[in-house]
Amino acid sequence: MRSSRFSHLPPVVKNLIAINVILWLATILLPGILKKWGLSLDLTDILGMHYWSSEKFKLPQLITYMFMHGGFSHLFFNMFALYMFGGVIENFWGSRRFLIYYFVTGIGAGLVQQVFWTVEYHKIITAFNEAIAANSGVPLLPVEHVLTKYFRISGLSNFTTPQIIEFKNLFLNLPVTVGASGAVFGVLLAFGWLFPDVKLMLLFFPIPIRARVFVILYGIAELFLGVANFSGDSVAHFAHLGGMLFGIILILYWKKKTKLY
Repeated sequence: MRSSRFSHLPPVVKNLIAINVILWLATILLPGILKKWGLSLDLTDILGMHYWSSEKFKLPQLITYMFMHGGFSHLFFNMFALYMFGGVIENFWGSRRFLIYYFVTGIGAGLVQQVFWTVEYHKIITAFNEAIAANSGVPLLPVEHVLTKYFRISGLSNFTTPQIIEFKNLFLNLPVTVGASGAVFGVLLAFGWLFPDVKLMLLFFPIPIRARVFVILYGIAELFLGVANFSGDSVAHFAHLGGMLFGIILILYWKKKTKLY
């Protein structure tokens, strides 16, 4: 009899993968099951991370968002990376330290995403507040081109305070982030730090590349894509960088206080 490779994974990585898969299946199956009973449930809306100023934001979402995914490919690539690199790091560091590292980088990624949203939406939210104070939608006209990306609106200048408040709440409830990508990028950073000279063979780039170079190039690519902010790009690039940033901070802290290797 042969035992599966999954059964040989260390406990934290194994359970993280299992929880992610279970919740992904729940997001697909539960709505259909509950609908038969006249009930509705949107796990992404509940467990995904909303903007901090949204009425839907809850502090535990900084953790729960890491276990939700937007589709099979999103789940597969995150879990594949966790499977490939996380097990090695957990065996090297031990389960306790790896679990701490995983959650710190995941939460850190969420915090960085919140900062990014705050900066990105500052001008729009300021316009909303001015419009509410003026009881007129006219202050929203300079940002109308941005709002029309998300909503079909007309007669914006004629909006009154109650309509503007409702519109503002709709806007604040719109952004939501899901996925283990921030923590996974933290794992990639740790692998490149601990095993810099290990050679990786990538599917889309079939030439051996050192882990340290791979991590550096990946980080530069994420920074470029985040700053470029291409139209239609819904990937939280700055959250990925946040996972790496908090990974660097934690590793440097451990290196100073204890033995890292």
